[in-house]
Amino acid sequence: MKVIEAHDLTKRFGNFTAVDAITFEVVKGEIFGFLGANGAGKTTAMRMLCGLSKPTSGIGKVAGFDIQKDPEKIKKNIGYMSQKFALYEDLKVWENLRLFGGIYGVPAKEINQRIDSLLQTLGFTTEKNTMVKSLPLGWKQKLAFSAAIFHEPKIVFLDEPTGGVDPAARRQFWELIYDAADRGITVFVTTHYMDEAEYCDRVSIMVDGRIDALDSPTNLKEKYKVQSMDEVFFQLARGAKAKE
Repeated sequence: MKVIEAHDLTKRFGNFTAVDAITFEVVKGEIFGFLGANGAGKTTAMRMLCGLSKPTSGIGKVAGFDIQKDPEKIKKNIGYMSQKFALYEDLKVWENLRLFGGIYGVPAKEINQRIDSLLQTLGFTTEKNTMVKSLPLGWKQKLAFSAAIFHEPKIVFLDEPTGGVDPAARRQFWELIYDAADRGITVFVTTHYMDEAEYCDRVSIMVDGRIDALDSPTNLKEKYKVQSMDEVFFQLARGAKAKE
């Protein structure tokens, strides 16, 4: 079942083409890596898919809704987490979850039960009343991801969610991603860590606004005759016009 569809999706800012006629599909429960160097167009494309920015041309559908005609319906069916803003640091752990539950429209009578269940699953029960700003970064990231899928969305968009997190915490974070995918939540993730690209079912690699490669990590490594996704990325990105 297709949950994300893009056909010749394009975004221009004046004479600059940030996203250049990209076409791809993502199916339910898939972990889809959306890779590219800074300036490649990843964030612009993600903003269009989330209903936050209108495309210049092309067609996009997310959770069955048109990104131009039904952006508000899309927002109700997705979760979103970014590295830059994910939680309210001056609220307690449980207060953040209650807030996001309300924002995402979780019935009030279900919120407290979901909070307790989630905190138990994460091993955060003793931190229920802790201020978020006091948590280690890895804990914050796990909590932020859990808040983004608190309402069990069809799709969660993760924009470089593990930036600055140590390798052990990143592995734990990916365990949460696998669990969400097993429950049927589609995961659309951008990352600069090429070892994380290996964890995805499929990856696309954007260069100068275009998708230059799209396949499973195994197939891409075979195609480019290399041993790692780092090497695949280097081969494609070294010709990019946009600079880091």
